[in-house]
Formats: sequence, structure tokens, C-alpha cells
Amino acid sequence: MNMVLTQTTIPTPAGFPWLTLLVCIPMGFALAIWLIPWLRSIGKEICLAVSGAVLAGVLVVLFTSFDFAPDTPGAFQLGESYEWMPAIGLSWALGVNGLGMVMIILATALTPLVILASWRDDTDPNTAAGYAALILALESFMVLLFCARDLLLFYIAFEGMLVPLYFLVGRYGNGDAQVRRHAAIKFVLYSLVGGLVMLFGIIGVYVHSGGGDQAFHMDYLTSGNFHPGAAGMWMMMTFLVAFAIKAPMVPVHTWLPSTAAVARGGTSVLLVGVLDKVGTWGMIMFCWQLFPAASAKVAPVIVVLAVLSILWGALAAISQKDLLRLVSFTSVSHFGFMVLALYIGSQTAIEGAMLYMVAHGVSIAGLFLLSGWLTTRGGTQEIAAYRGFQRVTPTLAGLFLVSGLAAIALPGLSGFLPEYLILVGTFKLNIAAAMVSILGVVLASVYLLVPYLNMFTGPIDGAVRTAKDLNWREKFIMVPLVLAMFGLGVLPGPTLNLIKPDAALMYQAVSQSGSASAPEVIATNEGGAQ
Repeated sequence: MNMVLTQTTIPTPAGFPWLTLLVCIPMGFALAIWLIPWLRSIGKEICLAVSGAVLAGVLVVLFTSFDFAPDTPGAFQLGESYEWMPAIGLSWALGVNGLGMVMIILATALTPLVILASWRDDTDPNTAAGYAALILALESFMVLLFCARDLLLFYIAFEGMLVPLYFLVGRYGNGDAQVRRHAAIKFVLYSLVGGLVMLFGIIGVYVHSGGGDQAFHMDYLTSGNFHPGAAGMWMMMTFLVAFAIKAPMVPVHTWLPSTAAVARGGTSVLLVGVLDKVGTWGMIMFCWQLFPAASAKVAPVIVVLAVLSILWGALAAISQKDLLRLVSFTSVSHFGFMVLALYIGSQTAIEGAMLYMVAHGVSIAGLFLLSGWLTTRGGTQEIAAYRGFQRVTPTLAGLFLVSGLAAIALPGLSGFLPEYLILVGTFKLNIAAAMVSILGVVLASVYLLVPYLNMFTGPIDGAVRTAKDLNWREKFIMVPLVLAMFGLGVLPGPTLNLIKPDAALMYQAVSQSGSASAPEVIATNEGGAQ
């Protein structure tokens, strides 16, 4: 039986369209820069100002309009719903829950940092404006993905984000133009295949929800109007395939290293730090919420694939000679932890996965930005070409170490509590999966600390002597990232409190499907992770 859990969207206070503005303002300015030639001379300045204003707007919404303790735990707030194309069931329906708000904060906080990180990359103002405008357009899609309450609207954003990403990688990437185009095409093809497969599932949802002008609205679908029956399995699988590609899970992960190796550091920050989380977000919000019974049936297989991703990503990272490919493979391993937590059947692990979505975004941002600045100074991405950088670039070396330690879950930094919660929740239900996952933690210290020792310690190479340490702009960019790494490690409570109701709601779907075991039900009754 497919027990779909009811979701509730609370209207925005006073009817003010906060979320619509946060989605439309960045896209509007991006289009203006592309269409109005005289704006391009100050395009990057406009984009930086707009991205900063959007971040300020998100914080205003958080502290003035978002209810931290709603009457309905896990409810979507700031709801807006307008008919768009009622003939096909499409509506402009927006709303945000705790996890969505945290991800929107992450996306809008990283966007101005990425624009600032690329400030000196292009000498031509038109080129610089083009890159910054694409980042601004991408920000619109990121916000929309985490607040869309209409399934078809989510799909439009899911596919729409490929347009700016293609140009960010293919046109504004690094290295040989042909290699960039090949990587961009590979990325788009993987994503398009996943999206087209998901489209079949979306059509199935329309048919089994009875059609109508609200056929794709999540409130409608979760209010007893969606009855997939035996078709629930194949529909769920179409969504799962798309989200597994985005996650990225083994064996559909190969697009990521190719893309990260040629993309600018800032592009990789948003791609891996935020947009890849759409994979885990989709598993939470659509696979488990719409198809809990079908998701429970495939959970054992997904757990095996997640553990395989943890090990494969770690071992592949160890074998890399290219620094950016190494960093990208670490994310394959980290996403394995997140997916494992979502399918193991533990509320504690689910809380860890949701917290990891944020913590990983912060640490991977530091690693990609610092790796990009390092390779710019050294002129190559080959790890073996670097030696003794710590003596001439001590700030870069120190911040790289902090970001790496956060990524490998050192206590007191952002990665520790998420991995701890995931391993504790997994250990309660599947000791074998937990033990293999712990091996992934051990391998993490190898794939990050050994390259660090090779690149930053030892005698100074001749070419290294002329390298310059981070400038004031680069240091300024790293300050909020480092503060977030320590903040999430030392004071994770505020973030955890935002996402716990969403974890409880997802666990309710897991437990009703029969995927959870008795020990975890006891832990849940005691309050889950404290």
C-alpha cells in the first residue's frame, strides 16, 4: 500500500510574494545584462550587488516571516500559488520548509562569493559580465528548485538550470576549448537523459492524480488525490534515476570528474556544493513523499549502491593525479553517505544527511576555490608539480588544510556531526553497512592529507618560489566559509533545529512503509538526534 503523507503549505504573510521576488530578481537582472549592451561594462558589479541584495532579502525573510516553530511541523511556509497553465495542471506554486530554507541560504550566500572569486579572471568586461550574468541566472534556478511546490514547475527548473551550466562549463571553463565542450556536452547529456526519464514519471503522476488544474501541486498530490497503485514502482524509479545521476551515485557519476576538471572553481562550487544536492533533495521530497512503499522496496539495493559510492569515490580520489578531479571524487564518496542515510531507515541518519547537505556545501566550496587559486598560481592541475607551497603561501596552505579537515569530518568542524549522525543511525540498523562506511572515513584521511603533504610541505621547488599568497579579495571570500565550517561544527543547533521537523516527516514516510526497524522507532520516540 502506498501511504502518501499529507504536506501542508502555509500562505505567505500579508500575501507578499517573497519567494517569487527571490526567484525572479536575479533572472531579471541577468537578462538585462545580456540584452542591454551598455550594461555589460559594469555587468559584474551589477551582478555582485544583486546577489548581495538577494542574500540580504533571504535573511530578512528568515528572521521576519519564517516561523521557526509552525503549528504543523515540517510545513512549507511563505506559500504562493497562481494558475499558470491550468490546461496541463501547471501552477506557479512556491513554498519553503526548514531544509529548503537552509539550502536557499547556502545557495544565495555562495553566489556573491563565486562572483567575487572570478573578479580578476576576465580582462574583457563583456566576458566578465557574461560569466557573472550566467551565475545570477543560475541563482534563480537554485532558489526555484528548493521552493517549487508544483512538480512540473520543479521539472522546468531541473532542466532549465542546464542552460547556464552548459555555457559556464563549455565557454567559461579552463583549458582546451574542445575538452571543455566535450565535458559540457557529457554533463548535459547525462542530465537530459535523467530528466527525460523523470518526465515519464511526471506524466504518470498526472494520469494517476486524475488530471485537473492542480494535478502537479504537492499539496494536492499528498491530500489523498494521488493513487499510483502498482504503477508506483516504475514511476518512483524514473525519479530515482534522475536524482541518482544528479547526486552523483556510482555508476552514473562519471560526468562529475570530467566537468569539475575543466570548470572554473566558482562554477564547481555551485554545481557540486548546491545543485548536486537537488539529487538528495528530490529523493527526500518526491521519492519518499510520493512513493514511500516503492522506495522502501528498493532501499536495500540503494544502500548497497550508496556504500559502493562511498568506497569507490574514496579509492578513485586516492588514485587521482589531477587536483580538481581528486576533489570531485571526494564528493562522490560524501554523497554516498547522504544517500545511505536516506535509505537506511533511521531518523538519526536522515537528520545527518540533511545537515550534511549544508556542511558539504561549505567545505567543498573552500576546496574548489582554493584548488582553483592554487592551480592558477602553479599553472597546472597535476598534483606532482607542487612541492613546498606552505612556505611561500602559508595562508592558502592553512585554509586548504582547514577545508580538507572539515571535509574529512574532524571534530569541531562542519563535517563531523553529519557523519557521526549517519554512522550512528546506520549502526543501529545495519552493522555491515556502518563498518564499510567507516572504512570510507579512514580512506578520506588518505585522499586529502597525503596530497596536502605532497603539495604543501617539503623543499621548495624552483617554480614555487615566485608564487604569491592569497590576496585580500581571496582572503575575504574565505572568511565566511571558514566561519561556517567552525560554526556548523561547534554550534550546529540552529541549523539542526530547522531541519529536524523535515527529518521527522520523512521518517514518518519511511516507518509507515515498513522500512524502519523497532530500535529506531524507540530512538525516534526519544527525540532522534539532540
